[in-house]
Amino acid sequence: MNKFNSGRSVISEAVAPWSELAQLLRGGDDGSLVPVVIPKHRRRLGWMVPLWLGLLALLTGVMLSVRGDGGLVGAVSGAIAGASYLAGVVLLLIGALWWWRSSIVEIEQGTHGVLTRYGAVTRTLEPGRHYLWHPWSRVDFVVDVATEIPYSAPVMACPTRENVPLRSIEFFMKLRITDAVLFVRTIGAGNFDLVLSSAVQDAIRQRARQVQTERAYDLRGSDVADMQDLLNRQLSRYGVRITGCNIPDVQLPTQYQQHLATRERVAKEHAAYEQEWGLTRKRRIDSLQMDIERAKKVRDARFVEVKAALNKAREQVAQLLEQQETNAQRVRFEIETRGRSGLIAAENEAKAQRRLAQAYRDNRAVLQYELALRRLEVGAELANKAPQPVVVRTDGANGGGGDASALSTLLTAQLLPRAAGLPVADRVAAPHRDDAD
Repeated sequence: MNKFNSGRSVISEAVAPWSELAQLLRGGDDGSLVPVVIPKHRRRLGWMVPLWLGLLALLTGVMLSVRGDGGLVGAVSGAIAGASYLAGVVLLLIGALWWWRSSIVEIEQGTHGVLTRYGAVTRTLEPGRHYLWHPWSRVDFVVDVATEIPYSAPVMACPTRENVPLRSIEFFMKLRITDAVLFVRTIGAGNFDLVLSSAVQDAIRQRARQVQTERAYDLRGSDVADMQDLLNRQLSRYGVRITGCNIPDVQLPTQYQQHLATRERVAKEHAAYEQEWGLTRKRRIDSLQMDIERAKKVRDARFVEVKAALNKAREQVAQLLEQQETNAQRVRFEIETRGRSGLIAAENEAKAQRRLAQAYRDNRAVLQYELALRRLEVGAELANKAPQPVVVRTDGANGGGGDASALSTLLTAQLLPRAAGLPVADRVAAPHRDDAD
């Protein structure tokens, strides 16, 4: 794109011969964009000179022929008249050819020619060859209506909402001339550059006033459809339409750039820390999951061991129960065998006692009398020798805290006969006698 050193595109018009029109319209002129070229016309009134001379020669020939003098003078006049006719015809042909050649106009593809007559715009010429037979008709302007003209307009010191001046905002757009006659008759290329620059400056400053400084970089590549509509409404009166625009670059003040760079670095470090912490947390979670899975496997293994031990214990219990049942059956059989043996022995003894009772049945009364007498004697003797009763509580039943040990009982049994004045043998023998009786 052609620009000045300031970076702003310049739209201008140029004056050039027809041979240089295509180069100027496509490539510009000395750093400026040239959508309109004023061609240097090849049409001059010089073609009228041979025409007038030819007419004069024909009139001369006619006059000489009319005189018609005889003799040598007449012959010379006839020769001169013939030469005048010939010269007139030649001059007329030269003038006609000159007129025909100067009337040819060729309009480049993608451009329109603005045709004027006596300085007034009459119509536009489409691309191709045209013949301008009128002597005072000419193409004053050749306008490029097909090419989208790239235009760049950087805005310097543009303040934001906080009144912080941005170093520059680069605004780029593409425009196209839609009405060649309206464009050249209303404003022209040079004035249009000033109007377009002012409109772009105003639109950019309005947009910058709506943006906070810290979000100024959001203008890059942002939606500028509203700005495009605004510019189209302003430029439609000049026969120009904006086909596209954007904001490719925004430059902040140096100090604010450093501030944003610091914030961006901190944000990146924070993001890196968050990412690292996320990875660490994920590793820890994975480690915990592995530990949990390992613990589950250990638990399942222990469950299997416990189940195996339980089954083994159940088998052992079943074996023990079987052994106990076997022992119980054996003991039962032994008891039944012993019971039967005892029953048989008891039956035999009963039979023997029955027989013995039959043998001593007659002596029963005598034996009972002797036995009763013996009991009376023993009772009388025991009554005479009966000691005083001494009660010794050794069971500690009433919470007396008595000594119930075997040693204390033995000591008491040894000391009581001494305290009563009786020999130990008598105390011990008396119960035996009672048992014998």
